[in-house]
Amino acid sequence: MESLADEFDAFVRSRTSSLLRSAFLLTGDQHLAEDLVQNALIRTHRSWRNLHQTGNAEAYTRKVMYHLQVSWWRRGKVVENLAADVPEAPRGGDHAHTTTVRLTLQAALLRLTNRQRAVLVLRFFEDRSEAEAAELLGVSVGTVKSQTARALARLRTIAPELNEFYFTGVAR
Repeated sequence: MESLADEFDAFVRSRTSSLLRSAFLLTGDQHLAEDLVQNALIRTHRSWRNLHQTGNAEAYTRKVMYHLQVSWWRRGKVVENLAADVPEAPRGGDHAHTTTVRLTLQAALLRLTNRQRAVLVLRFFEDRSEAEAAELLGVSVGTVKSQTARALARLRTIAPELNEFYFTGVAR
């Protein structure tokens, strides 16, 4: 039987890359993403005794991540820099084209407000419902809807080349 420490270690090893991808999309910076994940994992570790039994460790960690990020935004603006690499390697297809699309999307996301970026990450990358996104961000469902609409409209304006990849089937 695994000890609590071994279970937590296995959780961290298996989920960190996924958590980092989400954190990177939220923060727009690899170093800030690493800090965000580390702080969320510290809080998860504190609650591990209860979490390992329920199987909700990843959901708890992600919720902590979103709450930490929102509180960081409320404290003040952090200077954003375009990171050199997106944390996830492309799978198959034309590597150059995939890289171009990903870098274009990354640059476009960084031009959104923090709240708009968070809403898009939760709704489309994390595939959360409007209600889930609202709960995680501590805002109303109406705010999630309006921020989503504004963010998508802004993305269509600042990166029209992405329309064929990401905005087909999304309400205009």
